[in-house]
This record gives sequence, C-alpha cells and structure tokens, in this order.
Amino acid sequence: MADTHPLLDTYGLYIDGRWVDPDAGRYDDVCPASGEPFISAPDAGAGRVHGALAAARTAFDQGPWPRMSAGERRHCLEQLGNALLERADELYSLAQLEWGCTANERLFQIDGPAFMVLHAAELATEPVEQPIDAFGAAGTTLLRYEPLGVVSILTPWNFPHTLNCMKVGNALAAGNTVVLKPSPLTPLAGLALARIIKDHTDIPPGVVNVVTPSSVEASRLLTTDPRVDMVSFTGSSAVGREVMAAAAGSMKRLLLECGGKSASIFLDDVEVTDELLERVLFEGCTLHAGQACILNSRLLLPDSIHDEVVYRLGKLAGAVRIGDPTDPAVQMGPLISSGHLERVAGHVDTAVREGARVVAGGARATGLGTGFYFEPTVLADVASGSHIAHDEVFGPVLTVLRYHDDQEAVALANDSIYGLGGAVWGTDVERALNIARRIRTGQVTINGCGPGDAPFGGFKQSGIGREGGLLGLRNYMEPKAIGIPA
Repeated sequence: MADTHPLLDTYGLYIDGRWVDPDAGRYDDVCPASGEPFISAPDAGAGRVHGALAAARTAFDQGPWPRMSAGERRHCLEQLGNALLERADELYSLAQLEWGCTANERLFQIDGPAFMVLHAAELATEPVEQPIDAFGAAGTTLLRYEPLGVVSILTPWNFPHTLNCMKVGNALAAGNTVVLKPSPLTPLAGLALARIIKDHTDIPPGVVNVVTPSSVEASRLLTTDPRVDMVSFTGSSAVGREVMAAAAGSMKRLLLECGGKSASIFLDDVEVTDELLERVLFEGCTLHAGQACILNSRLLLPDSIHDEVVYRLGKLAGAVRIGDPTDPAVQMGPLISSGHLERVAGHVDTAVREGARVVAGGARATGLGTGFYFEPTVLADVASGSHIAHDEVFGPVLTVLRYHDDQEAVALANDSIYGLGGAVWGTDVERALNIARRIRTGQVTINGCGPGDAPFGGFKQSGIGREGGLLGLRNYMEPKAIGIPA
C-alpha cells in the first residue's frame, strides 16, 4: 500500500516535529466513493491536544521561527510549496480516495494550493514597518505589524488540502506557530501535509502541529485554551457562531469563513450560450458535488429568458457523468458521507413539499454501488420565502428564482443571512457593475471575471475577516503604532 500511495499511511499525530501515538485510539477514515473504510486515523484526546498547544506556544515564545529573518521564513515556505508540486500526483490520489476529488477539480484541490504556499512565501518578505501620517503626532509614527502568536486552524472536509495550505502558509508567513485540526472526515489531508513539512522543509519543530481529534471536547480546547492567540476557522455558519462564542472568553482574534447561498444573476441582455450554462451549472451545482460554500447555488433569471434557460439547464444536468473520482471521464463525484447524503435529500424533499418543481435530478443516484452519490438537481418555481431559497444545501442543488426587474434581482440576491460570493452576467458591463456594487457580498464576478488574489471572505453570517493577498496576511498579524520623537 505504501509503495502505491506513499502519502497513505497509518499516521500518528504530529506534535513538536515528531510522530506521536494517539491517546484516544483510532477511528475509521471512510472513502465516499465506496462507502467503506480504507484506513484508520489517530484520535487525539485532550492530552495530545494540550501537548500540541504547548509545543506551539514554546516554539513561538522561545523558538527561532518568529525571530528568523523574513528571507529565512520565505525559504522554508518555498521548500514547502515546491515539495507540494513535486508530490502533487500522490496528493491527488489521496484526494480522490479521502474526499472524492475528480479530475476537473484538481486545479482547485491540489495544484493551486502549492502556488498558494509559494505566494505566501513572497508575502513573508513584505515590509512589516512603515512610517505613516498620523493626525496630531508630534514626531514620526511608525506602523508595525507583528505575528499574533499561536494560531489554531480548524478546516473543513470539502477542500481540506486547499484550506490547510492556505491558512498554514499565511499564518507561517506572518511569523506565527500553528496547531492544525483537519475535519475528522478528512484527517489524512492534514497529516500528509505534516509529513511533507517534516520530510522536505527546514521549518523548526513545534512551528506546525497537526492533531485529529474526533470528540467535541478535545476539539473545543483549540478555541478556548488561553495559549491560543487566534482561531482561523472555515466551516458552517452554525459552527462558526460556536467558535466565536468559545473564543470570546479570552478575546482571541478570529478569522471566520463560513457558509454561503450566493446568487448568480442573468440580466435580460445576456447571451445565453451552452458554454455559459455549462459554467453556471458547474459553479453553482456540480463542482465537488455542490460541497463548496462559494458556489452560486441560486440562479436569478428574468421573465424573458426564464423558461428557456431552465429547460436547457435541466438537459445539461441530466447529462452530467457521475461516478468514481478515479475515472478521468467522471464530471461529479460523491458526497462526503451517508449522513450528508441524507441531509441533502432532506433539503430537496422539503423544497418539493413547499412547491418547488424538480427539473432534473432530485434523488440519490442509482447504479453506483454503496458510494454517497446524489444526482445533479435543478429546482424551479421556487418561492422566495421557501427554505430552499435561503438554506445552504451544500450539495448538487441549483435553486432557480424568477425576477421582474433589476431592483428585484438585487433584493432577491440580498435576501439571505449569507454574503460570500455572487455573479452577474450581461452584455452591458456598466449595468452589471452597478448591480454588483449593490449586492452585499464579499466577492462578485462579472461575466466570469474573478477578482484574483484579492481579499476573500463574507458579509453577514458568511464570516469575519479576509483571506488572500496582503490584507489576508495582515489578518494573521497585530498592528502596533510607535511614536518616535522628531
């Protein structure tokens, strides 16, 4: 097994630069494509989590990492980024097995994260001190950014390698030490990253620690322990609120990237090509089987093109090839677990009871064995006040709503507790830009033009803070103002 999948192993926990036996036994890691366990993961109890926190605290307070030059930290992160590129095929094999990554997701799930780390390496050398003009200052005011300290990083199961790399890379570039806790549904994603750090970089012991607890009690320590200075979390808004409350006791700094129910708006002047509809279906429904908070899972259509677009989307959804992620022809893989499969099916059943019409899909996919597969689903005739118009499904379900004019389109897009992403499509770019400015959301694309390495995060219950770029790096730092006599 190790020769075929070098990153697939019976891991221990990674604490203070060493592999440590778990103190709470082991638990099954289940392959979503087969529904069967393929290996066991180490379960960290409170004792091992305390050990990881102690290692990170000591490494920050007494170790070399925060006191290294920016160039030295950059070198270590470049080592990590290059090693991730070199071992990308092995990471992709793990991703297919552990979280159902398909070929059309590899760029987001595997190759992209390596470049995120290399970009973090560049950001590590950004100046951390600069004089600023400050009203009322008698002399010179120096603005300085310093690392926060120990960062606990809590990542979800949908894009585990991407988020592990992005958060760890930025936290380290800022000079922090970390304790990473991946989801218990994708523990090997974090442990494989630890192996690459240990085998291929000069990052000192204790700077990165990886623990994989399954219990709420052990996991909660990462949000409440006084040795933690910051919590960086990506996951559901419900859990994000719990993290926020737990961290409040010691006023920990927070970076929360949570749920979404983003809207894609077709204006009445849009040219509706097959290529556009295929993209909208992918970005709103089938990308990682709909298990992405950034998906534009609501499609807002004007009266003039509503029926035609719904019909064509139904045909495209019905033609999507579902199956084992190891098949390069497969376009959509499984959901992560049996429990999540039931949850998605429950959302669709509720939508139908509330009057939605199933245009395509709507049920568990058949003929694919015991894996956790659900059909790509398009729902029309959706009432704006229904559950499916507001609740995050986190599955391959595209909800279509009808609107009458631009003002109603903006109102529908903003009628959500979330505000993470969004899209506007139309021939008149100025009109589309005017609408984008009025949508209360963290990012908006116009005609598929993404904002690049710009701050990423959400309005409202989609989160607090931003990832990405220099502003994202500064989220892992604390500003200090120093007055210097003239």
